[in-house]
Formats: sequence, structure tokens, C-alpha cells
Amino acid sequence: MTTQSISIELPKPAPLLSAKGWTAFLLALTMVCAVAPALNLWVPEDSALHLSDYMLGLLGKFMCYAICALAIDLIWGYTGILSLGHGLFFALGGYVMGMYLMREAAGPDALPAFMGFLDWKELPWHWALSGSFAATVLLVFLVPGLIGGLFGYFAFRSRIKGVYFSIITQALTYAAMLLFFRNETGFGGNNGFTGFRTLLGYSVNSKAMHVLLFALSGLALLGCFLFSRWLMRSKYGRVLQAVRDAESRTMFCGYNPLPYKLSIWVISAMMCGLAGALYVPQVGIINPSEMSVGNSIEMAVWTAVGGRASLVGPIIGAFAVNGGKSWLTVAAPEYWLYVLGALFIVVTLFMPGGLIRLPQQLRQWREKRKAQVKAPLNQAAAAGAKTTAEPASADALEGVRA
Repeated sequence: MTTQSISIELPKPAPLLSAKGWTAFLLALTMVCAVAPALNLWVPEDSALHLSDYMLGLLGKFMCYAICALAIDLIWGYTGILSLGHGLFFALGGYVMGMYLMREAAGPDALPAFMGFLDWKELPWHWALSGSFAATVLLVFLVPGLIGGLFGYFAFRSRIKGVYFSIITQALTYAAMLLFFRNETGFGGNNGFTGFRTLLGYSVNSKAMHVLLFALSGLALLGCFLFSRWLMRSKYGRVLQAVRDAESRTMFCGYNPLPYKLSIWVISAMMCGLAGALYVPQVGIINPSEMSVGNSIEMAVWTAVGGRASLVGPIIGAFAVNGGKSWLTVAAPEYWLYVLGALFIVVTLFMPGGLIRLPQQLRQWREKRKAQVKAPLNQAAAAGAKTTAEPASADALEGVRA
């Protein structure tokens, strides 16, 4: 007896980006690395095409915010975990970079200025590696990752989820903010770190450094986007979405949600740490207010406005919301919080897919309206045909009887 083997051909994995997607990606890469720097450095200031230093720095900040929105999308949009405390990881990355910049501003073997004011004689233990740029880059990822990992392990192991998890992340961020406000912690108290002068020996206030930081922020954003895209299209990403949609059913299929939820939580914390490290040299200051609960809630708003579980949507949301904030806080600063709250309500009730899915939602709405308009006409036509058919049937019946 011979057995016949059956070969099963599995479907080929989908490409990371479509042809249009790669075109848009390369266009964004060109804008970040070539077009924007050229408009800032070489186009005369009196030209309409000139990109001012202010606008360059503002766009650099927006790209850092967009990295945070991507991080929120990974855990909220694709895993179903709403965090209202990612401002902590953003600030931790900023503080790590700020410590290095403060050491460089003070000079070799010297204490930062605020420590001299407090009459400190030596550096605290947690400043030990702050003089090394290589160690700083490593700690930008490790510090948010370790703190996020410790918190996430105990939270996910205890199966805390939903609104309770969101409230705990708020409490964690608020507690850290109160801790960093204290002068004895060695983080500058309520003033934080400021007065940065150089980065790797080059002035942080020069045009070349501003352009370099802008380009690095853009490259980091594009890199995080590609990494997130690859991650969510892999088996790992499909398991995360299964955990989001039906965690109990995923467990019955043999998958333990804990390592998946914990790992994506740590990845998102590291991404926020990277964003904070790029943000600080561009704005020139980092203080505990960056850990405020309001900042963490705004990150969730960026993601919701742009569109969850889309990756591109949170980037759009971060630029749109912060662009509106920059304009409105100058034109009518007292109304910004009301506008932000109203925006979140409108998106939640009427635009659940966010801006990225708004065209599709409008098409569906138009098609529904057309169907509603056609339905009465079809019903009237059917009723008219029925009325016409009834006398004809009666006449035919009378003819048969005759």
C-alpha cells in the first residue's frame, strides 16, 4: 500500500509596504533628510520657501510626539491596553539625555550648576554613567524599559486590565512626578535641567545642530514606523491582536498572554524614551512637568484622533493635534483644554476610526444615505406595480368565468 503525500502551499507573506507605501516612505525620507534642511540652511530668509529655525524646531518636536503616538498605538490600538502614564517613559528618556548634557555643560570633573547651588560635594550614584555618551544612549532605552518591565510584570501577572490598569498607570506617573520635584533626588527639583551648551562638543544652539537633531528625529520616526509595521505583520503581531480581541480564547488556543503583553509594553516604553531623548536637546529643558498626567492623556488623544491600529493614523494625529495646539495657544490659550476635550468626545462618538479612516467613513455614510433615499422610491414603485396588477388579474378572472 502506497501513501501519497500532499503538499500544501502556504500563502506568501505580504510585503512590508505596498508600492505606493514605499513611494510615500521614500518621499518622507527625502523631505526629512534633504528638502527641509536645504530650505532652512540655503534658502534666503526673505524667501517664501525659507523654513525658519522656529518651524524647524517645531516640526522636530512634533516628530518626537509622533513616536510617542506610535508607541501608544502598539499597546492600545493593537493590544487593547490603554496607558495613561507613558509620559513617564518619555520624561525618563529626556532626563537621561539631560544628565549627559548637564555634565558636558559643567565640564570635566565638575558638578552641574544646580548641585553647586545646593552645596553638594559629589555626584549622586545614579549620575555615575552620565559622563559617557555611549552609556547615555544605552540608558535611554534601558531605564524606561526596566521600569516599564517591572511595573508591567506585576500588573499583567495580576491580570489587571481595563480602566483599573489605566488608573494605575496614572498613579505611577503622578508618583514619579512628585518624586522628581524633590531637590534631594538629584534631578534638579521643579526647575529640572536647563542651560545646555554642547552635545559631543558641538554647540546645541547652532543651525547645524538644529538641522541634525531635526533629521535624527525624522529618521527615528521613520525607523520606528517600519519596525512597528514589521512587528504587527508578523505572527507576534497577530497574537497581540488576538489578545486584544479575545484574550480568554487566545489562552485556550495555547498562548500565554503575559510575555506578549509585557514585551510590547517594554517596547513602547523604550520608544517613548527615545522620543524624550531627542526632544530635550531641541527644546533646551526637561523638568517634572513632562511627567504630568495631562501629557500622558494627550498622547492617547493623538492616537485616537489619528486612528488606532493603523500606525500612520497616530502620526497624523500627533501632527494635527499639536499643530492646532500651537496655533490656538497663541490665538486663544484659555480655550485649548475645552477644544481638546471636545475633540476627544467628537472622535469617540462620531469618528471611531480617526482621521485616517474618515474618507472611508464618509463614503459609507453617503452610500447609506443613497440607500435610504432609494428605499422609499423602490417601495412606491413596487406598490404601484402591485396596484396595477390587481385589476388586470380581476379582468382575466372574469374573462375565464365568461
